[in-house]
Amino acid sequence: MNKLLLAACLLLLSLSATAQVTPGKSTRAVVAPINAAPVSSLHNEIAQVDSSLFAAFNRCDSTAYKAYFAPDMEFYHDLGGLAVGRKIEMQSFREMCARGSHIRRELVKSTLEVHPLKGYGAVEIGVHRFYHTNKGDVEKLSGTYKFIHVWQHTSTGWRITRVISYGHDQMRND
Repeated sequence: MNKLLLAACLLLLSLSATAQVTPGKSTRAVVAPINAAPVSSLHNEIAQVDSSLFAAFNRCDSTAYKAYFAPDMEFYHDLGGLAVGRKIEMQSFREMCARGSHIRRELVKSTLEVHPLKGYGAVEIGVHRFYHTNKGDVEKLSGTYKFIHVWQHTSTGWRITRVISYGHDQMRND
Protein backbone atom coordinates (compact mmCIF):
# COMPACT_ATOMS: atom_id res chain seq x y z
CA MET A 1 0.00 0.00 0.00
CA ASN A 2 2.78 2.45 0.96
CA LYS A 3 4.68 1.62 -2.24
CA LEU A 4 1.57 2.17 -4.35
CA LEU A 5 0.84 5.51 -2.67
CA LEU A 6 4.44 6.68 -3.13
CA ALA A 7 4.43 5.63 -6.79
CA ALA A 8 1.14 7.45 -7.42
CA CYS A 9 2.41 10.63 -5.73
CA LEU A 10 5.66 10.56 -7.70
CA LEU A 11 3.76 10.03 -10.96
CA LEU A 12 1.36 12.91 -10.27
CA LEU A 13 4.23 15.16 -9.24
CA SER A 14 6.24 14.37 -12.37
CA LEU A 15 3.21 14.87 -14.61
CA SER A 16 2.29 18.22 -13.08
CA ALA A 17 5.89 19.46 -13.10
CA THR A 18 6.64 18.50 -16.70
CA ALA A 19 3.34 19.04 -18.53
CA GLN A 20 3.73 21.41 -21.48
CA VAL A 21 0.74 22.94 -23.24
CA THR A 22 1.02 24.98 -26.46
CA PRO A 23 -2.02 27.02 -27.57
CA GLY A 24 -3.77 25.31 -30.49
CA LYS A 25 -1.98 22.00 -29.87
CA SER A 26 -2.88 18.88 -28.00
CA THR A 27 -3.19 19.18 -24.23
CA ARG A 28 -1.61 15.79 -23.59
CA ALA A 29 1.23 15.98 -21.07
CA VAL A 30 4.80 15.53 -22.20
CA VAL A 31 6.60 13.65 -19.45
CA ALA A 32 10.34 14.08 -19.04
CA PRO A 33 12.43 11.39 -17.33
CA ILE A 34 12.67 11.85 -13.55
CA ASN A 35 16.42 11.27 -13.64
CA ALA A 36 18.84 10.90 -16.53
CA ALA A 37 20.77 8.12 -14.78
CA PRO A 38 19.21 4.65 -14.86
CA VAL A 39 17.32 3.89 -11.67
CA SER A 40 19.17 0.58 -11.33
CA SER A 41 22.48 2.46 -11.24
CA LEU A 42 21.18 4.80 -8.54
CA HIS A 43 19.70 1.85 -6.67
CA ASN A 44 23.07 0.08 -6.67
CA GLU A 45 24.89 3.24 -5.60
CA ILE A 46 22.58 3.87 -2.64
CA ALA A 47 22.64 0.18 -1.69
CA GLN A 48 26.43 0.43 -1.56
CA VAL A 49 26.53 3.55 0.64
CA ASP A 50 23.85 2.01 2.87
CA SER A 51 26.04 -1.09 3.24
CA SER A 52 29.11 1.02 4.08
CA LEU A 53 27.17 3.16 6.56
CA PHE A 54 25.90 0.15 8.46
CA ALA A 55 29.20 -1.70 8.29
CA ALA A 56 30.55 1.26 10.29
CA PHE A 57 27.49 1.06 12.57
CA ASN A 58 27.99 -2.66 13.18
CA ARG A 59 31.70 -2.10 14.03
CA CYS A 60 30.90 0.91 16.27
CA ASP A 61 33.31 2.91 14.08
CA SER A 62 32.25 6.44 14.98
CA THR A 63 34.68 8.14 12.57
CA ALA A 64 33.40 6.24 9.53
CA TYR A 65 29.77 6.44 10.70
CA LYS A 66 29.90 10.22 11.17
CA ALA A 67 31.03 10.78 7.57
CA TYR A 68 27.63 9.67 6.24
CA PHE A 69 25.60 12.40 7.96
CA ALA A 70 25.12 16.06 7.11
CA PRO A 71 25.90 18.40 10.05
CA ASP A 72 22.27 19.61 10.13
CA MET A 73 20.65 16.19 9.74
CA GLU A 74 17.25 15.47 11.25
CA PHE A 75 16.39 12.09 12.77
CA TYR A 76 12.71 11.33 13.30
CA HIS A 77 12.07 8.26 15.48
CA ASP A 78 8.59 7.03 16.34
CA LEU A 79 9.56 6.36 19.96
CA GLY A 80 12.36 8.88 20.50
CA GLY A 81 10.95 11.88 18.65
CA LEU A 82 13.04 14.38 16.70
CA ALA A 83 16.81 14.79 17.09
CA VAL A 84 18.41 17.61 15.10
CA GLY A 85 22.09 17.65 14.24
CA ARG A 86 24.89 15.18 13.63
CA LYS A 87 26.32 15.90 17.10
CA ILE A 88 23.24 14.45 18.76
CA GLU A 89 23.28 11.38 16.50
CA MET A 90 26.95 10.80 17.26
CA GLN A 91 26.41 11.18 21.01
CA SER A 92 23.61 8.62 20.86
CA PHE A 93 25.76 6.29 18.73
CA ARG A 94 28.74 6.49 21.12
CA GLU A 95 26.48 5.86 24.14
CA MET A 96 24.96 2.82 22.41
CA CYS A 97 28.41 1.42 21.64
CA ALA A 98 29.65 2.04 25.19
CA ARG A 99 26.85 -0.01 26.81
CA GLY A 100 28.78 -3.23 26.34
CA SER A 101 26.14 -5.05 24.33
CA HIS A 102 26.63 -5.42 20.60
CA ILE A 103 23.98 -4.21 18.13
CA ARG A 104 23.97 -5.30 14.50
CA ARG A 105 21.82 -4.02 11.64
CA GLU A 106 20.87 -6.12 8.63
CA LEU A 107 19.01 -4.76 5.61
CA VAL A 108 16.14 -6.86 4.27
CA LYS A 109 17.43 -6.53 0.70
CA SER A 110 14.16 -7.45 -1.01
CA THR A 111 12.48 -4.39 0.55
CA LEU A 112 14.97 -1.77 -0.64
CA GLU A 113 13.48 1.02 -2.76
CA VAL A 114 15.51 3.90 -4.15
CA HIS A 115 13.94 6.89 -5.84
CA PRO A 116 15.74 9.89 -7.36
CA LEU A 117 15.23 13.39 -5.97
CA LYS A 118 16.04 15.62 -8.94
CA GLY A 119 18.81 18.11 -8.27
CA TYR A 120 19.31 16.79 -4.73
CA GLY A 121 19.95 13.08 -4.38
CA ALA A 122 17.76 10.13 -3.51
CA VAL A 123 15.25 8.73 -1.08
CA GLU A 124 15.86 5.24 0.28
CA ILE A 125 12.97 3.26 1.76
CA GLY A 126 13.23 -0.17 3.30
CA VAL A 127 13.01 -2.58 6.16
CA HIS A 128 15.88 -3.65 8.37
CA ARG A 129 16.44 -6.01 11.26
CA PHE A 130 18.42 -5.22 14.36
CA TYR A 131 20.07 -7.87 16.50
CA HIS A 132 21.63 -7.45 19.92
CA THR A 133 24.06 -9.48 21.94
CA ASN A 134 24.21 -8.82 25.66
CA LYS A 135 27.44 -9.68 27.49
CA GLY A 136 27.80 -13.43 27.84
CA ASP A 137 24.69 -14.11 25.74
CA VAL A 138 23.94 -15.21 22.19
CA GLU A 139 22.75 -12.81 19.50
CA LYS A 140 18.97 -12.22 19.49
CA LEU A 141 16.63 -10.41 17.13
CA SER A 142 15.57 -7.05 18.58
CA GLY A 143 13.05 -6.44 15.86
CA THR A 144 12.26 -5.65 12.25
CA TYR A 145 11.66 -1.97 11.54
CA LYS A 146 11.00 0.42 8.67
CA PHE A 147 13.11 3.36 7.60
CA ILE A 148 13.35 6.24 5.14
CA HIS A 149 16.68 7.97 4.41
CA VAL A 150 16.98 11.14 2.37
CA TRP A 151 20.43 11.18 0.77
CA GLN A 152 22.02 14.35 -0.58
CA HIS A 153 24.63 13.96 -3.31
CA THR A 154 27.48 16.43 -2.72
CA SER A 155 30.87 17.00 -4.30
CA THR A 156 32.35 14.81 -1.55
CA GLY A 157 29.82 11.97 -1.81
CA TRP A 158 26.49 10.93 -0.34
CA ARG A 159 25.25 12.31 2.99
CA ILE A 160 22.05 11.59 4.90
CA THR A 161 20.05 14.72 5.66
CA ARG A 162 16.85 13.11 7.00
CA VAL A 163 16.10 9.80 8.71
CA ILE A 164 12.64 8.52 9.55
CA SER A 165 12.69 5.37 11.66
CA TYR A 166 9.41 3.74 12.60
CA GLY A 167 7.59 0.52 13.45
CA HIS A 168 9.32 0.01 16.82
CA ASP A 169 6.19 -1.10 18.68
CA GLN A 170 7.55 -4.67 18.97
CA MET A 171 11.12 -3.83 20.07
CA ARG A 172 12.84 -6.50 22.18
CA ASN A 173 16.23 -5.95 23.84
CA ASP A 174 16.08 -8.48 26.67
